[in-house]
Amino acid sequence: MKQKILIVDGHSMIFAWPDLANQHRHNTANARDGLIRLLTGLQDATDWTVAVVFDGKGPKASSEGSPHGIAVFYSREGQTADAIIERLAAKYGADFQVTVATNDRMERTTSESFGCDSISATQLLGEIERANNSLREKIRRLQ
Repeated sequence: MKQKILIVDGHSMIFAWPDLANQHRHNTANARDGLIRLLTGLQDATDWTVAVVFDGKGPKASSEGSPHGIAVFYSREGQTADAIIERLAAKYGADFQVTVATNDRMERTTSESFGCDSISATQLLGEIERANNSLREKIRRLQ
């Protein structure tokens, strides 16, 4: 069975989810951190290896490992998150079970052309909720 990789278009999720969009209006870094926390929980509760890609300047322009264990990528000046997502999809799409989470229709089509699956922000939020519910149920059974 192929390793499952989830590549997330960070700002696509932030702007699609009202709580994070509201945070973003006040503090972009907090919204990014909130998304990273949600995705870390998803990675911890599932068999997905998660990478999130953001446009623009983060703490460091390139990639960095999150202290939470997911890969976080920031585009460099003159580069878009979409370009990074496409490069990752092209590189890993044939050898891994890659899913790209974005609301950008063109990005979904491009990722699918590399053999990846794609999901919307709504579908990803559903995956996060299912993973959280499953984890809560496991904890309840252990008690």
